[in-house]
Amino acid sequence: MNKDFTVGDVVKGKVTGIQPYGAFVSLDEDTQGLVHISEITYGYVKEVSEFLTVGQEVEVKILEVDNDSGKISLSIRELQEKPAVPKKDDKPRKTLQARVDEHDQEGFNTLKEKLADWIKQSIR
Repeated sequence: MNKDFTVGDVVKGKVTGIQPYGAFVSLDEDTQGLVHISEITYGYVKEVSEFLTVGQEVEVKILEVDNDSGKISLSIRELQEKPAVPKKDDKPRKTLQARVDEHDQEGFNTLKEKLADWIKQSIR
């Protein structure tokens, strides 16, 4: 590594390789880092190649630097806006008992009416 890279730095790089587990990004002539598949974008990524291509310029955030092994972990996702969490309806929910009471008679009447038929069928 020619340059000291610090965790939290945002740098530009070029995608140099794509693997099933992520993409390698060249940060300078001598330094490469890996953007793991989970750090490409929010949500599920099935194929890295659906989001990145070799030669593409990308902006990445440095997540981890291991000077002993020379490995650098990168993230593109960290630079993206987090998607909004869908809001649940503001309607008050009915309790389970209220929903049972709503359909109480129709459920038991049907069962009561069919019970006689079931008994006749089982005797045959």
